[in-house]
Amino acid sequence: MTSRPYHRRKGVTVVSLLLLVLAVVLGPAPATAAGNEWWVPGARPAPDSGINVTGAPFTGTDAKGEVRGFADAHDHLFANEAFGGRLICGKVFSEAGIADALKDCPEHYPDGSLAVFDFITKGGDGRHDPVGWPTFKDWPAHDSLTHQQNYYAWVERAWRGGQRVLVNDLVTNGVICSVYFFKDRSCDEMTSIRLQAKMTYDLQAYVDRMYGGPGKGWFRIVTDSAQARDVIEQGKLAVVLGVETSEPFGCKQILDVAQCDKADIDAGLDELYALGVRSMFLCHKFDNALCGVRFDSGSLGTAINVGQFLSTGTFWKTEKCTGPQHDNPIGSAAAPGAEAKLPAGVSVPSYDSDAQCNVRGLTGLGEYAVRGMMKRKMMLEIDHMSVKAVGRALDILESESYPGVISSHSWMDLNWTGRVYGLGGFIAQYMNGSEGFVAEANRTKALRDKYGVGYGYGTDMNGVGGWPGPRGADAPNKVTYPFRSVDGGSLIDRQTTGERTWDLNTDGAAHYGLVPDWIEDIRLVGGQSVVNDLFRGAESYLDTWGATERHRAAVNLAKGASATASSTEWWNPFTSFAPSRAVDGTRDTRWASEWSDDQWLRIDLDSTHRVGEVTLDWERAYGKSYSVQLSTDGANWRTVWSTTAGDGGLDTVRFAGTPARYVRVAGTERGTKWGYSLHEVGVHSG
Repeated sequence: MTSRPYHRRKGVTVVSLLLLVLAVVLGPAPATAAGNEWWVPGARPAPDSGINVTGAPFTGTDAKGEVRGFADAHDHLFANEAFGGRLICGKVFSEAGIADALKDCPEHYPDGSLAVFDFITKGGDGRHDPVGWPTFKDWPAHDSLTHQQNYYAWVERAWRGGQRVLVNDLVTNGVICSVYFFKDRSCDEMTSIRLQAKMTYDLQAYVDRMYGGPGKGWFRIVTDSAQARDVIEQGKLAVVLGVETSEPFGCKQILDVAQCDKADIDAGLDELYALGVRSMFLCHKFDNALCGVRFDSGSLGTAINVGQFLSTGTFWKTEKCTGPQHDNPIGSAAAPGAEAKLPAGVSVPSYDSDAQCNVRGLTGLGEYAVRGMMKRKMMLEIDHMSVKAVGRALDILESESYPGVISSHSWMDLNWTGRVYGLGGFIAQYMNGSEGFVAEANRTKALRDKYGVGYGYGTDMNGVGGWPGPRGADAPNKVTYPFRSVDGGSLIDRQTTGERTWDLNTDGAAHYGLVPDWIEDIRLVGGQSVVNDLFRGAESYLDTWGATERHRAAVNLAKGASATASSTEWWNPFTSFAPSRAVDGTRDTRWASEWSDDQWLRIDLDSTHRVGEVTLDWERAYGKSYSVQLSTDGANWRTVWSTTAGDGGLDTVRFAGTPARYVRVAGTERGTKWGYSLHEVGVHSG
């Protein structure tokens, strides 16, 4: 009798061992006993990367009801799918496991001799050990720009270390793809964007399967701020989709001629919104049909300028800046590899050192795209836009009090910081070394305190930018392992993947899993205050997003109203510059006065309203000295605002709410040799 139970147990054990072996070979391995904890998956691929974090992720909100956590406003999870598929080597995840995910591009074997982009971006001869899993001798590394840094388990470690927002910018560049030697797919930008969006959803499903099914994993794609807030309160990672590409919707230009129209923009925005995209750039590296770009510098700038020519038929053009803001200097550094792509007899022009602004700003189609994003409650990324384009974009946003503006990785002129915060926007700094990051954070600390906002970072990993190098094993205030997470609930040790263990002190920020280590380095170098601002990053990002969703366009009391003027310019019998053109609701028309001073435009609102804001969208013929006047009877006027330093563009005039039926814009000095000309006048309650 006693032998029978023994044999049954032996049979069960054999079957269990067989199932275990099959599970290891064919799929995720069974969880350890810790699998009962919600943050540990019931099944994980085996073998896989270590997380090297213990302790429960924080959940809920603080005493003020605010969510907590860090916000990465700029990352490129799936850049390996961009640029033709062979510029960034390695995958974020693979159904076949980590050995398949973390392997080099085929042409990099056996010694990196054909790693052309490594040579271009890193210098030297590009040679490296191509082996990834399990040895990782040469990559990922802080200065290796062509290898995967966003393996899903490394992102998981950043989440476990306190990050709660990740903006995954879908990225590509058709020209870089077309001129790069190796590719395995189309260079069409929108095709790549669609694929990267799909892969992000595939990653969510991949993580969900480890946790038992749809909706159960820590990686959660969100499409509105309320959903994001709920995800973060659960202690999970809210993933937002963005777009950063040079020719969105096919809106390139060739010889200054736009290759898209308003219908293309509407269709493109609708498609991106349906994919889940909620923030985007209108231009990236090349001037396009929407806006001019903020230049790159040095040899990289020369190479991109070559790409600009190959894409558009024109090189960058510069002019002297009119304000304190400026674009990056281009310089005259050589880029022989890129310049060899130019047609015979064509060379990159030289640029005056005192002309650092792009002549191209926000085009008419660009303005249409900005307003289209506002209509869809999307957030505008202003990094990479020329200062001329940013200035106009901020004018438009301010005229509508629209808060949806983001600078995600230190590519705007820092003089815009106050205007962005004033709108309710969000700012993140590029993932610089701890000393530089702390210095810049301290420089803008007073503004954050003034507006009561947190701070973000933009890792830009897989973005070919370079990341913080090691401060050294003997550096003062170095990171000591293990260390506690900012909330104190988790213990974070050195990160290990396969046979390689990374240490921030000696390896720098080699991959996404070292984000918690980098934040600890910031704390040690700059103190707790900087980290506290970063820990409020998730709440501030959601504040901007939520305010964007709640925004409602103010009623324009002037649209369609009766308008009269002191004079009207006559050009020909087929073109009208009548006063009514300034209140017809479109920028395609305008009122224009005769070419003399002391002109006025009067608008009759039909009944008395409380007026507190007037917007003036000037044509090139603008008013240098002018005033805004109000009246209830059309006879007695009160000046509520005036200036002697008008500079054209889009002016937003705000003043204390005042009862008025009539609004008059009175010009006393012209800004040009022409008259006064307004595309559109808006009148709002304020």
